[in-house]
Amino acid sequence: MFVRTAGERDLAAIRTLLVETWHATYDAIYGAEKVTEITDEWHSVASLKARLTKPNGEFLVADDGKRIGGVAFAEAIDGGELLMLKQLYVLPSLQGRGIGGMLLDEVIESFPEARRIRLEVEEKNTRAVAFYEANGFRSAGSTADCGGNSGLPALVLEKRLG
Repeated sequence: MFVRTAGERDLAAIRTLLVETWHATYDAIYGAEKVTEITDEWHSVASLKARLTKPNGEFLVADDGKRIGGVAFAEAIDGGELLMLKQLYVLPSLQGRGIGGMLLDEVIESFPEARRIRLEVEEKNTRAVAFYEANGFRSAGSTADCGGNSGLPALVLEKRLG
């Protein structure tokens, strides 16, 4: 797998990856109906397309030339000092192979001015929490509204950079 910037031609494959990953991860937590509702809103091709041109954003995919195995999106805020990791997902069949780490490293390298990186993660998503903790993230609190518009609770994790 190599990491590259996402393009418009990738959007359908990214949506497919996100829907599959979300159902595999969250059906047991939220139920399939709620997961479908979330993925239809958050991961529509139109929503994903808006991220391609987002100022101060970086939209990446992990690609092996045949398929997209992972995706990440982050944006810089607070004058570029804080990096918000909004998405980092790897196909369930490819998890545990270093793809998430490659995406995370590339996101961080894309924002050399950032001093901290923060994310929100469902605490019952124990694999994701363990991944982020293994990559140096620590608890920075919690939120009752993951993503700012979901009504879903989440842990807030943060890592100092540089």
